[in-house]
Amino acid sequence: MSQTASILRVPVAALLTGAVRPFGPKGVPSGIAKAATRARLRVTATGLEGDGQGDPRHHGGPEKALHHYAFDHYPAWRLTLREQRASADGVDGVLDAPGAFGENLSTTGLTEADVCIGDRFRLGTALVEVSQARQPCWKLNHRFGYAGMSRAVQQSLRTGWYYRVLETGDVAAGDMLELVARPCPGWSLQRLLQVLYVDRLDYAALEEMAALVPLAESWRKLARQRLERREVEAMERRLSGE
Repeated sequence: MSQTASILRVPVAALLTGAVRPFGPKGVPSGIAKAATRARLRVTATGLEGDGQGDPRHHGGPEKALHHYAFDHYPAWRLTLREQRASADGVDGVLDAPGAFGENLSTTGLTEADVCIGDRFRLGTALVEVSQARQPCWKLNHRFGYAGMSRAVQQSLRTGWYYRVLETGDVAAGDMLELVARPCPGWSLQRLLQVLYVDRLDYAALEEMAALVPLAESWRKLARQRLERREVEAMERRLSGE
């Protein structure tokens, strides 16, 4: 890590929420469309006040209370879409501003390489903890008008990440996100994603991952299953929706 707990401090460039609306060709309920707000919002155990999740089984809840995506990645995604002969700005200019990935928090200067599982951040007056990375799903394909977008996000390891809320509070755009504790310095999100999507049957790493206490239980279970079955779980349905 090039940054330490004493200096890892970035402003919240955008704070975003969205209502649940019909989404995609089948009109499934989704809160992926987020809009920035200048209001000061309450950070609750299940997320920002006024924010909605259309599928609480797979989105939201205490282990996915807040979704953070690095605005640093947006230029690379514009290039990807351009190379795929899609609109350089995605669908309806979706990459023009933060919120393209359904994130609640947008920052510059903090990516998966800088953040570790279990990192605790002071967010406004709330205290949050990194619980897991994102496993991209088929909704991104429709969001960006590119059938391979969810797979591209997975392969890029630029997935974004989630926080659980340890102390409720409030936050507004412009407040600082400041690292206050790092219990697992050897487990950056970049390393976690490398194990999950690249070195998929690295048994030593999977054993460590399964024992990583701050990691969401669903991810620890996934590591245990790979160790037990000696195979990688199916991902196609999540990525394509089929």
